[in-house]
Amino acid sequence: MNIHEYQAKEILKSYNVPVPDGKAAFSVDEAVKAAEELKANGADLFVVKAQIHAGGRGKGRTKNSGAKGVILAKTVDEVKQAAESLLGDTLVTVQTGEAGKKVERLYITDGVGIKTELYVGVTLDRAKGQNVIMVSTEGGVEIEKVAEETPEKIVKEWVEPGLPLQNNQARRLAFALGLKGDQFKQGVKFITALYNAYDATDASIFEINPLVITDDDQVLALDAKINLDDNALYRQQKLEELRDESEEDPLELEAGKYDLNYIKLDGNVGCMVNGAGLAMATMDMIKLAGGEPANFLDVGGGANVETVKNGFKIILKDPNVTAILINIFGGIVRCDRVANGIIEAVKDDEIRKKVSDIPIIVRLQGTNAEEAKEIIGNSELNVISAVLLKEAAEEVTKAVA
Repeated sequence: MNIHEYQAKEILKSYNVPVPDGKAAFSVDEAVKAAEELKANGADLFVVKAQIHAGGRGKGRTKNSGAKGVILAKTVDEVKQAAESLLGDTLVTVQTGEAGKKVERLYITDGVGIKTELYVGVTLDRAKGQNVIMVSTEGGVEIEKVAEETPEKIVKEWVEPGLPLQNNQARRLAFALGLKGDQFKQGVKFITALYNAYDATDASIFEINPLVITDDDQVLALDAKINLDDNALYRQQKLEELRDESEEDPLELEAGKYDLNYIKLDGNVGCMVNGAGLAMATMDMIKLAGGEPANFLDVGGGANVETVKNGFKIILKDPNVTAILINIFGGIVRCDRVANGIIEAVKDDEIRKKVSDIPIIVRLQGTNAEEAKEIIGNSELNVISAVLLKEAAEEVTKAVA
């Protein structure tokens, strides 16, 4: 679950990770009030930041006003002008695509003088089964670009499961950032507090880019990206309340209500598969056959009439879908039950109307696969049966050609 920068900063502050002063605003009046409160606390420079779930805001532009997603303001009046140019407009960044995202909230922060920009991030290294902390002196740059072009500039420390970050690890990381004296002490405290916050919130990623050294030698998180693990939200109910559904894909939200794992993609081949690994392999085969998957949809190991029906409904709400590939391996669930589920699902009036002109390619393998093929074959569905995954991918690619 993604959250906004201002929400991430509140989490960081609660774990003693230093950040600049800032306030969220949902209207121009609230933005002005926030700036006035910051000014009363000593701020003489302000930063107005559009709050959307996408990176590249500083380089992005709004469609109507042409304003940048991050605006420096010297006065409260300039804050008002910036808020007027951003709120209600659509911000387009490298991560949003041409569609962009509507700006409905802002973050007004205290502008700080920057001496140095650094990077620090925490995530799970799945290959090692350990949390990893990464730091780099290349702050303000996409870490992927740094990893590709100058990987030696990224220093990592792995943390043993069940153990806290060790002080010597935090010291090594602060040293790798080139910090000295009081900056070094602050850096050690910052890194330790950041890891503690990551661990306590069941996050999947904490990214501070840039981590800055200010003109008065303070170590601050100037920007913050936090992604929370959806699977742990049941024990992070206060954090779950931070969810902004307006920033999420409506189909992905609806699929979540049905306990389906769905991610919308840009292609035209709807995929319904049981198992995440098989779903990934299916999408790869579609690509190799020259097609483009329209989604990732894992209906789970216990596929039945309801899950198949709901899967169909989600897939068919994507107007780009012109063919559907169903790839089910019968292990926990028998193939004949899935076949009957497909037939029953298509009898639904809402689904039947939409699939009448959409070819459906079905591949059922595993327990009772032969019985399933017979059931599908005897039905009146517009279905093409396939045995091999490669064959199924080729058939669906032909269907959309």
